[in-house]
Amino acid sequence: MNRVVITGYGVTSPIGNTAEEFWESLEKGTVGIDTISRFDATESGISVAGEIKDFPFDKYFVKKDAKRMDMFSIYGIYAALEAVAMSGLDLENEDMNRFGVIVGSGIGGLPTIQEQITRMNNKGMKRVAPLFIPMAIANMAAGNIALRLGAKGICTSVVTACASATNSIGEAFRSIKHGYSDVIVAGGAEASICEIGIAGFASLTALSATEDPKRASIPFDKDRNGFVMGEGAGILVLESLEHAQKRGAKILGEVVGYGANCDAYHMTSPEPNGSGAAKAMQLALDEAGISPSEVGYINAHGTSTQANEKGESKAIETVFGDDSNVLVSSTKSLTGHLLGAAGGIEAIATLEALQHQFVPVNAGTTELGEDIHVNVVLEHGVEHTFDYAISNSLGFGGHNAVICLKKWSE
Repeated sequence: MNRVVITGYGVTSPIGNTAEEFWESLEKGTVGIDTISRFDATESGISVAGEIKDFPFDKYFVKKDAKRMDMFSIYGIYAALEAVAMSGLDLENEDMNRFGVIVGSGIGGLPTIQEQITRMNNKGMKRVAPLFIPMAIANMAAGNIALRLGAKGICTSVVTACASATNSIGEAFRSIKHGYSDVIVAGGAEASICEIGIAGFASLTALSATEDPKRASIPFDKDRNGFVMGEGAGILVLESLEHAQKRGAKILGEVVGYGANCDAYHMTSPEPNGSGAAKAMQLALDEAGISPSEVGYINAHGTSTQANEKGESKAIETVFGDDSNVLVSSTKSLTGHLLGAAGGIEAIATLEALQHQFVPVNAGTTELGEDIHVNVVLEHGVEHTFDYAISNSLGFGGHNAVICLKKWSE
């Protein structure tokens, strides 16, 4: 079996479009949520979202790219190219038949779908854009990344709602661990902040109607009342330890465990007792070969909904008991919920926490709910000594995905 290491990452998010910006925001507890600026969402009753600011489009794209790809693909390509640049990979010297791409999306090109259906209704079926389908389908972030990189190994897209990116990273880990691939770029991309995206989740009563951006995404708080939509992409470069050492790569961390299962309980609500999420966490720890007491940080799914945190808190209690060494925070308090990309940027946040021995704050939360019995990091981030951390992603459909990361050591 191969050890699997992380040698690069790229991110575009509501709290930063570079590794440096992203870490600085995590360290300071900077909230990237604000009033929706792209359209008037008043009728939906929702007023805030985690929009990307000042996206550096010109760094890797030309004008026509915006007409050929939905923004979720553009976000994904950007993060992938940033990740490869950080990794120092020389693609001309790689066996690209063993270089893969596993990048998920929860919804795919939702703004394109909205735009083209509106166009069809207004102007007729003949006026639908020729590239509508390849712009909209959820696999095209992965496909477009492979095209840019020339990656000819496994290329697939995991669609498990809010667990998509974590499942993608886990599947990439397994592919390299078992020797099928040398290098895989893995993570998720999403761009669903549009009228139909906000309206759809609002109709489901899943979104927070709170107008104060600092109190809208408040995971584990007694007043939590719905998630805040975010957008962006988080992509990791995973490779076998042997491959990374052979080329003299700087190793950032190690993936040591992956757990995935299903609640098989409800379309949108998690199992109230958290049994599915608990089992997924335990599976990740089992593969890592560690005990719960060795884990210092849990990057929780923490969506700021009553049902999620009640179940996730119980799941953490089930696995970790009352071990006070395990600190918990949800970085969705800073970014909002990036749906299929959430696990990508949260894996990066977890990696950064390990590298800097620092646990980010669960921002905005002031008083824990009575049903919360875990050690949530409040007020400000804290320095913390730990070697292992896990990142949880729990998606509509009952999907549970957990990865376990280890601070790098030989």
